[in-house]
Amino acid sequence: MNKYLQVGKIINTHGLKGEVKVLPLTDNPKRYEFLNEVYMVPKDSVKDDLVLSSDLMRIKNIKYFQDKVILKFDEVDSIEKAEKLKEHYMVIERKDAISLPEDSFFICDLIGCSVYDEQNNFLGDLKEVIQTGSNDVYVIKNDHQNEILLPALKSVIKSIELSQRKVIVEIPKGLL
Repeated sequence: MNKYLQVGKIINTHGLKGEVKVLPLTDNPKRYEFLNEVYMVPKDSVKDDLVLSSDLMRIKNIKYFQDKVILKFDEVDSIEKAEKLKEHYMVIERKDAISLPEDSFFICDLIGCSVYDEQNNFLGDLKEVIQTGSNDVYVIKNDHQNEILLPALKSVIKSIELSQRKVIVEIPKGLL
């Protein structure tokens, strides 16, 4: 499991005093109210070992605008400094993550899990989770790059065993 979790992506500046517009990478944007600081990681450097060399930024103020979050950092006091943060990811240590409800998982923990049907036939690896609003969709790819799109419903996803990096599914009739 990853030691760090992405919680947002800086997509633009907001105003002239150094605020930034953030695309939340969390189901609950209000979770920013429980954060004091985040690591600022360039878009091409989001890996566990590179986070420590990134800048630690202290959150000063939080506002909400439509489906975005507007943040002000102590270290950023001008639009010029805010411009330099565009396309950066906001990352936290796993220990600072919110507790998830039962049968809920961080997407980064699901990526790379092996997916099997109920007869233990290997279907492929979970490569992506598409968030549609009504339910997530798991993108499964096998060695031949064939793709299966599975709705993340209790009737389809029978079990997730993160310790074994294994997902057991029941393929809906007519899907394959």
